[in-house]
Amino acid sequence: MLQTASVNQNEARLPILSGLLQSLVVEGHLTVIDAAGQVSAFGDEKSHSRATVRFHDRHLPWKIALNPSLALGEAYMDGRITIEAGRLHEFLTIVTANLDAIDTHPLQKIRQKFSFLQPYFRRRNHKRHSRANVAHHYDLSDALYRLFLDDDRQYSCAYFTDQNDTLEAAQAAKKGHIAAKLLLEPGARVLDIGCGWGGLALNLAKDAEIEVKGITLSKEQLAVAQNRAEEAELGRQVTFDLLDYREIDQKYDRIVSVGMFEHVGASYFEEFFSTIGRTLKPDGVAVIHSIGRRSPPGDADPWIAKYIFPGGYIPALSETLTAIEKSGLWVTDIEVLRLHYAETLRHWYDRFRARRHLARELYDERFCRMWEFYLAACEMLFRHGDLMVFQIQLAHQRDAVPLTRDYMTSYDKQAAAESFPAPYLCQDRA
Repeated sequence: MLQTASVNQNEARLPILSGLLQSLVVEGHLTVIDAAGQVSAFGDEKSHSRATVRFHDRHLPWKIALNPSLALGEAYMDGRITIEAGRLHEFLTIVTANLDAIDTHPLQKIRQKFSFLQPYFRRRNHKRHSRANVAHHYDLSDALYRLFLDDDRQYSCAYFTDQNDTLEAAQAAKKGHIAAKLLLEPGARVLDIGCGWGGLALNLAKDAEIEVKGITLSKEQLAVAQNRAEEAELGRQVTFDLLDYREIDQKYDRIVSVGMFEHVGASYFEEFFSTIGRTLKPDGVAVIHSIGRRSPPGDADPWIAKYIFPGGYIPALSETLTAIEKSGLWVTDIEVLRLHYAETLRHWYDRFRARRHLARELYDERFCRMWEFYLAACEMLFRHGDLMVFQIQLAHQRDAVPLTRDYMTSYDKQAAAESFPAPYLCQDRA
């Protein structure tokens, strides 16, 4: 049963706090202690999802009302909000479970009236800004990413065939699942757009007679990827370059992009898929793996955009497909992964928390609070919000891939019994 807020007679001093949360906390039970020590409770008292938070800033309720995501994220980073009971996850579960109520609140509707300005900011993803945006996140210390990623440093959604899978097994399964969709053939030339630290490119080339070129805008990732290729004695087979996707001037049999499309920006979707069409050979196959939203196109999250992924934008399938249609490419397969990224982020958060003291030695306390808020908030958005991951397979020719998806599922079954599956080699397209 939904309960009304329980507050003392001093409630009138901060009416925005009571009025806002009364209407927003529909699921879960949230207790708030404001900067004056006033205690207010909101939501369902019988709910198992419970948290108590303390505000250390008397202006915070107004900031949250005007811009919830930015205000909450910054307050947690700065220590102006602390979790008194429960964990950060419980608090963010309540927040994300009530997103629909937040979006329909009158103050949010006023803010949304200014969303027409968003396309202007999204346009700031031309080459110069793209390099700066990538450097903001991916040129952080390599030691930071080694604290929470798997051994292969896969920084994208894993593929869990079972919730009990280890992170390493799920990331290996992800690489194998994508390899299956690429239908690799001996002698193929493969382009990896946004290659990260090179794990996928090296895995694809390791047991197949193919050449892979990986491109990135991160100098830190490039150095690591090149070193890994040399250490694996794959330097002639796998090359990496600091290159923008718009600068590609050769054709490839296969193109893959994992976790990079989120950084393209809505204004550049058509250019991205035009590049895919221009550089993919007539009988080629491409696979794009990206975070997406199940809702219509919307705004970038203000806290994520400011602190984590400047220039980033989560695409809706509708606007993605609209851009693909203009490229002339065939969409030969679409797969939606719903909770896989939530599980991935759970592993990352747990690993980061276990080694938080090492992150504190690399950066400072504010950075650590920012990073744990980022990982926990993203996990909850995949569990309770409208985020998901999609994989889109593309080709110039309608018969470039088999008529059914059996080749994917049969490969996944075979790979499930192996610790590190080898790339799928296409033998028959009939």
